[in-house]
Amino acid sequence: MKAIPWWAVAAASAAPVLVIGGFLVATAMQPASYDPVRDTISELAWPRATDAWVMNSAIAGVGVCYLLGALGLQAAGGVGRVLLATGGVATLFIAVFRQPRSGYSLAHELAVIVTAATCSTWSAFASHRRHPALLLTRTPSLLATGLSVGLVLWYALESDGALLGVSERCAAAVPPLWLLAVVVTTRRSLAHREAVHGPPGTTSPEGWTRGMISP
Repeated sequence: MKAIPWWAVAAASAAPVLVIGGFLVATAMQPASYDPVRDTISELAWPRATDAWVMNSAIAGVGVCYLLGALGLQAAGGVGRVLLATGGVATLFIAVFRQPRSGYSLAHELAVIVTAATCSTWSAFASHRRHPALLLTRTPSLLATGLSVGLVLWYALESDGALLGVSERCAAAVPPLWLLAVVVTTRRSLAHREAVHGPPGTTSPEGWTRGMISP
């Protein structure tokens, strides 16, 4: 099994910084009429927002990070990686198809829906019944998916509610934080296993094949 490359770790580390840092910085630039408890992240990237490029660039950067994470996390299940990559593309579409100054953008809303659906569920499909990396096993992966889906449902139920902004920020922050945790712990687990047993197929092949991965 190939080790997780440094650039995948860098991408996974950048994703939560871009999401959380992006909406914090962009919020600070808005007039007092903008309420982060009620108002959405998408409004920070609207053409009428103050310095909309800040949030829009952050969103696009997160999309690239998801794509790189999906490419580098080869220890994860294939379906989960495809979902994560799909979420990356959809996130890029969020940045491309911004909400207009007035009215409604179907393309933007569809991109948000696809991003929410894929980025909240990818970990369940990336997991294995057994794996040396704890966060790639079933139980923690399903718990992470349950939390992410629950936050997405909260966001959906808020709709025009008073906590719409808070629910969206929570739903947006959890997937990149989980990706970072998975990439870092998986890389360490594989490095430790290689240090103990040697590279796969060399000094101790049975240590890599027996109980290594069960789909």
